[in-house]
Amino acid sequence: MTKHDKQATQIVSLGRDKKYTKGIINPPVFRASTVVFDTMDDMRFAIKNKTNGELFYGRRGTPTHFSFQEAIAELEGGAGTALYPSGAGAISAALLSFLKSGDHLLMVDTAYEPTRDLCDKMLAGFGIETTYYDPMIGADIRDLIRPNTKVLFLESPGSITMEVQDVPTLCRVAHENNIIVMLDNTWASPINSRPFEMGVDISIQAATKYIVGHSDVMMGTATANETYWPQLRENSYLMGQTTSPDDVFLAARGLRTLGVRMAQHHKNGLEVANWLAQRSEVDHVRHPAFDTCPGHAFFKRDFTSANGLFSFVLKQGDLRSVTAFVENMQHFKMGFSWGGYESLILGVFGIDKIRSATHWDSSKPLIRLHIGLEDPQDLIADLERAFERYHQALK
Repeated sequence: MTKHDKQATQIVSLGRDKKYTKGIINPPVFRASTVVFDTMDDMRFAIKNKTNGELFYGRRGTPTHFSFQEAIAELEGGAGTALYPSGAGAISAALLSFLKSGDHLLMVDTAYEPTRDLCDKMLAGFGIETTYYDPMIGADIRDLIRPNTKVLFLESPGSITMEVQDVPTLCRVAHENNIIVMLDNTWASPINSRPFEMGVDISIQAATKYIVGHSDVMMGTATANETYWPQLRENSYLMGQTTSPDDVFLAARGLRTLGVRMAQHHKNGLEVANWLAQRSEVDHVRHPAFDTCPGHAFFKRDFTSANGLFSFVLKQGDLRSVTAFVENMQHFKMGFSWGGYESLILGVFGIDKIRSATHWDSSKPLIRLHIGLEDPQDLIADLERAFERYHQALK
């Protein structure tokens, strides 16, 4: 593939080399632990080329894995991709591959809650100190850098509250100080931003979300540039990170429809978000494509499209009224995660308890939506009934 190939063509074509597919449309599922060799020369060759797509041992991967890794790496623009059993696994393995006792980590204050828990409950025990920073800090991140700062971690947009970071500026300041930049790029998926062109060193995906797209597989990916790929690859292997070839097959299958699904999620999401923005009960919509979302200008500059995940803030409400809103929905399902074909809803409480560098006003309830592939008018009707229940509960 060349850099001039259209993205839709890339999504369909990447990772389908005959060395992986054996001439079949989809790379077959190769299940393996032991790989056997006929001669010592064959074994020595496999050992020498074990990191170059040569069959060596099941944990190193099979053609099922290699084809998917190649596709993700090229879509994101990196040198190589490692696979993990979950998005959280990808985050933890990436951090542990580059941090050691005595190091300092700069973590965005709006990070995915399990990422924060990892920092506070595990990394702290390893002697790695974390400083949380305002996602909108921009170039002022330099004021938080210490001599032992090794990693700057971004998540853009931020989990739940959707702040979009100035990624190029943060990368520039970090690299001026020899700091590795990692980005949780799950919201964009591999196709709606170009992390390596913005200066990111390692881009992380919860492939569980939009790559898989069907809410039936847990998987994570971490894609690195040429400088950091060898260390990420080897340290992830040493930590025993591996994925089932059956799961990889399903992720690769989901990848082939990523473009058309993301376009529909984007369209449906905007239709619902625009309707919500007109509701008198809504204080504001936190959708990166809206100017009411912090960092909207960075979204316009750095992203090619949006998806179906956003939040909105109510002007008033309590546990009783928000519960009335989110329960008894017809089309929206209440559950964690997102990125599947179905619409999801969450009433989010206690945001102030998972923020330390920024303030969150918890007096105004926040509801997070994932807009799926249903007809948006059906979803709007579902939300209209939710507002009726909400008003009844406020009385």
